[in-house]
Amino acid sequence: MTTSTPAPEGSGVGSGGYGRGARILSIGIASTGVLTFAYFSIASHVLDPHDYGAISLLWAVLFVVISVIYRPVEQLLSRTIAQRRSAGLVGAHPLRTPATIQISFAAAFLGIALALREQIEDALDSRALFWILVVALLAYGASYFARGWFAGHQWFGLYGGLVFFEAVSRFSFALAVAVGIASGQTAVALGIAAAPVFSLAVLPWALGRGEGAEGGRRDDLSLREGGGFALSVAGIQLAEQTLLNVAVVTAAVSVDSATAGLVFNALLITRAPLQLFQSVQTSLLPHLASGGDVSRAVRVTIGAIWAFAGSVALTLLLIGPAAMDLLFGKGHHYNAVGLTLIALGMGFHLTAGTLNQAALARHQAGRAAIIWLACAAGFLLWLVLSPIDDQILLTEVGYLGATAILAALLTGLYRRYS
Repeated sequence: MTTSTPAPEGSGVGSGGYGRGARILSIGIASTGVLTFAYFSIASHVLDPHDYGAISLLWAVLFVVISVIYRPVEQLLSRTIAQRRSAGLVGAHPLRTPATIQISFAAAFLGIALALREQIEDALDSRALFWILVVALLAYGASYFARGWFAGHQWFGLYGGLVFFEAVSRFSFALAVAVGIASGQTAVALGIAAAPVFSLAVLPWALGRGEGAEGGRRDDLSLREGGGFALSVAGIQLAEQTLLNVAVVTAAVSVDSATAGLVFNALLITRAPLQLFQSVQTSLLPHLASGGDVSRAVRVTIGAIWAFAGSVALTLLLIGPAAMDLLFGKGHHYNAVGLTLIALGMGFHLTAGTLNQAALARHQAGRAAIIWLACAAGFLLWLVLSPIDDQILLTEVGYLGATAILAALLTGLYRRYS
């Protein structure tokens, strides 16, 4: 029988944790978003278009995979630990089932990567980039497991520190090339593999808190329950990464890697804010899972999202192309209206992410996954049919449409189960 310790008074479980956690996380993750943007900005300047496009493709493939195989376990740990702590249980949290699921996912995808090694190397046009992909994929397993553990306990300072260390270490490799300490595509790309390793520097502080593993006692989270949740979230993450990255892949296949880099740059408008608002979503799930005020948290979050998205859209409409030229070099022909469409799509995407956390807390992960996958499939079909010749504009229009439909459908799910 599992033995646990009651949660101490004032532990922050439940009330008050969401707003405080979001504020703490915002500092670390805002810095992370800026540093990630800076990493790619520097890379675009120190590498030729072909080499930069290959690194963009590496990043896109990596984050499709790690989001699908690791983010579900992060969410599972976050929800499970938060629910147990809200019931007064501290310590002896079940880690065996999440670890089993994560290792199984990692082994499956590693096997696929090795089986498709030749094709992946051809797509990246580099053997070194293939091994950087493999090493990064394995290293992120530990990083995402730690994130779920931190989020469930509402140790948001440690969570923010982890992602901040990750971004600083990645940025340092691009900076080293920019100042002449190193050179070439491989040196820049090594930052992608090193980042999750250096991020684990925060673990000694977490282990010092003395709360976590089940210590050999019975795991009260069944493999069936945990696996069902993880598979649903894996579907959601696959859909989200499809929205963010499939246009980069289709551009690389249908045109060339340089065009893929341009598409990737345009989507950075939404990728960087998604990292910023990850702080909100990360603190939102344990808050809702532990019995927080769902309607108020969702309403406040969505209001903040659209205040932010509206200001970004207006800024891009006024100075978008000039800003992109400054950050990524001239001659890329970005359109102000198109960039504004991406900003509006980002608003819908962040809204969908907020509503998704409510669905996960309310045990509606399966229904949410169906909605996400349907919208992602529609976006992919749009790109394949390619009714617009300009690859960047094709992506911008399709992304806005897909995210608007996604947000509308998740709003319907949220209202149905309110």
